[in-house]
Amino acid sequence: MTPTTHVSDIKKESVKELTDLIKKKKTILIASIKNIPASQFQEIVKKLRGKAIVKVPKKNLMIRALETSGDEHVKKIEKQINENVAVLFSDMDCFELAGELVKNKSPTKAKAGQEAPEDLEIPAGPTELIPGPAISELGALGIQIQIDKGKIAIKEPKVVAKKGQKISQGAADVLSKLDIKPFTISLVPVAGYDANDKKVYVNIEIDREKAIANLKTAFGKSLPFAVGIGYPSSDTIKFILLKASMNAKALEKYENTPEINSGEEK
Repeated sequence: MTPTTHVSDIKKESVKELTDLIKKKKTILIASIKNIPASQFQEIVKKLRGKAIVKVPKKNLMIRALETSGDEHVKKIEKQINENVAVLFSDMDCFELAGELVKNKSPTKAKAGQEAPEDLEIPAGPTELIPGPAISELGALGIQIQIDKGKIAIKEPKVVAKKGQKISQGAADVLSKLDIKPFTISLVPVAGYDANDKKVYVNIEIDREKAIANLKTAFGKSLPFAVGIGYPSSDTIKFILLKASMNAKALEKYENTPEINSGEEK
């Protein structure tokens, strides 16, 4: 006799909820949540409210929901699901939603051993630190201080970690006490599914600054090329007319040159 596997009502309800979302929503986005603290994760989820429904289902339940959705194409996203991902359901475009993840970053404190993303500076000015052990901790980093109204004030700005340099335990502790958060974390887009186009996208990379820089570079190269071949548009017409005017003036000089005129008479 084959043993019967009992599935709890909670798991059944979870699969049903996920299946309904798969059927109703335009976009399914898989995002990595590896190494994201729970507090920061909740903060990111709050920022996405109204734009996406965020779930962190068990792998087997999500796969079960994909299999029972009735959409053969969506099953291709199964390979991207593991225990360290969140699943986002939305009516936004897949890449637009991925852009929201990158935009909604949450600041986080530095940890010893991490590489500084930039020069980490302790700014001059008052702090909320009271005299005590903090004095020696600041002094160990070469930070000059003074006591003002019963609290520690930083006399001069001090860089405690250069860009690319590993952050020491002492520097991490001081940055934390001063509530300086030099790092940012976010959900990292891994793969997406567009229910309208029935397409799965993998290796999603969103870098707004890089994309804008590339567009500026491309425009910078395309404008002189378009002017060179005489392609008329609102962006090129004034340059084309200017070029034509300069060429015309150059021809006028040649026409008034005696040597050229005498050569023509011969």
